[in-house]
Amino acid sequence: MLSRIFKNITTLTVLLSILTIFPIVTYAKTESVSNEEDLKHAISDSDVDTIVLNNNIDTTEKITISRPIYIDGKGHTIKYTGTFKGGSDNTVWDGKYVLQIYRTNATIKDIKLTGGNAGLLVNGSTVTLRGQIDVSGNGFGGVELAQGANVTEKVKLSLVDDAELVNTTDSDDKPTLWVPSDSDDAKLEIDGKTINIESGKELEIKEINQLAGNPETSDPIYLYIILNIVGILSLIISFKKLKNIKGLN
Repeated sequence: MLSRIFKNITTLTVLLSILTIFPIVTYAKTESVSNEEDLKHAISDSDVDTIVLNNNIDTTEKITISRPIYIDGKGHTIKYTGTFKGGSDNTVWDGKYVLQIYRTNATIKDIKLTGGNAGLLVNGSTVTLRGQIDVSGNGFGGVELAQGANVTEKVKLSLVDDAELVNTTDSDDKPTLWVPSDSDDAKLEIDGKTINIESGKELEIKEINQLAGNPETSDPIYLYIILNIVGILSLIISFKKLKNIKGLN
């Protein structure tokens, strides 16, 4: 009897040792979503680390993400279609963001966020943008970088791999990017260059591009190419003229 118990204990010990050497591996998964319910379910499922949009999604409430996640919009739109203080005008402030990233890290790719007071709230988080992120059509602007009440985590927004912020409704009173005055400074990283955005600062698209050292989006890139070619040709012509003058002398 004792020998059988000892044998079972020995077997159990060996099994536990094997499990220690070869731990159980859990695999994260990708979830494709087509509507508001699917989207909220995927966000609440801790096994899902990547969410892919199959089509445009309308949402009647702010979508909040508070854990690490990757959202690939595939060029689709999340549109807020809910109310604002009993009305439907997004120029009435009601704190309705299309997407809020709260105290976590997240990556967002190729998506349009529209219809809210603002498209994206980076709330005490680090958010990475890839591809084209369109924040047009929001009542107060595109992206807010803020800590909020009882949040001490710093805010950082990174644009990597030639990510592009788009805001066709960008203006003085509807900036593409801003840090509220009741928040600490935020960090903006564009292709490895980190810029400090002071508390209370508002930035339009052209100012963001200037900070990054890029041409304004309103100027077509071919204009810069032509100007560079003209400059090079002018130098060549000047050099040849100078050479001819020296030859005559």
